[in-house]
Amino acid sequence: MVRLQKYLADAGVASRRAAEKLIVDGRVAVDGAIVRQLGTRVDERSAEVEVDGKVVRVRRKRHIALHKPMGFISSRKDPQDRETVMDLLPREWENLYPVGRLDADSEGLLLMTNDGDFCLRVSHPRYGVIKTYVAYVTGRVDRRALKRMEAGLVHDGERLRAEKTRLVSANNSHSVVELDLREGKNREVRRLFEAQGMNVERLRRVKIGSVKLGELPPGKWRTLTDAEIKSLLD
Repeated sequence: MVRLQKYLADAGVASRRAAEKLIVDGRVAVDGAIVRQLGTRVDERSAEVEVDGKVVRVRRKRHIALHKPMGFISSRKDPQDRETVMDLLPREWENLYPVGRLDADSEGLLLMTNDGDFCLRVSHPRYGVIKTYVAYVTGRVDRRALKRMEAGLVHDGERLRAEKTRLVSANNSHSVVELDLREGKNREVRRLFEAQGMNVERLRRVKIGSVKLGELPPGKWRTLTDAEIKSLLD
């Protein structure tokens, strides 16, 4: 049993708040009877829910791992008509949306869903889901720079911090650094390096919680396993 406003939100009718107004306005019926009481619970499996006389049903929830290539926008639509991650998915999945964001000039693991609760639990900073990135940096990065990132740096008036860092390799021309982030502020990895005068040439997200990018090719997707979904929600 779920609250009626959640049922309407899961069916893609409206947000939960907008769904509450539909209920109060008497536009929603359950099994033929108008319902105006907020908090009314319905059985997702058997209830017939109508909005303005039309039957609505909860869509199947989907949880997708996508390997976003560079150049694609992490959005359903782009006002500049650039390619978006939706161009990489089947057309019938047009109701999916990105869980968080990945910059156009970054690549790697991006989760897609139509499950609002899942999206909130994975993307909101208060739940602290760890995202792991691999940064390819110009020049040599030393361990002191990594320690400063773990301690926290200020960039453009905002405090940034990596949960954990690891120097994969380094020479005088290039370095490879792995970073774990908990909050994932706007362009946080690049800014952590910029704050120390270093440039990130390439950035890949390789892991979100327990879900790994693995060998998934650029532009391809796969469905998350039940165990992966459960691990993210837990």
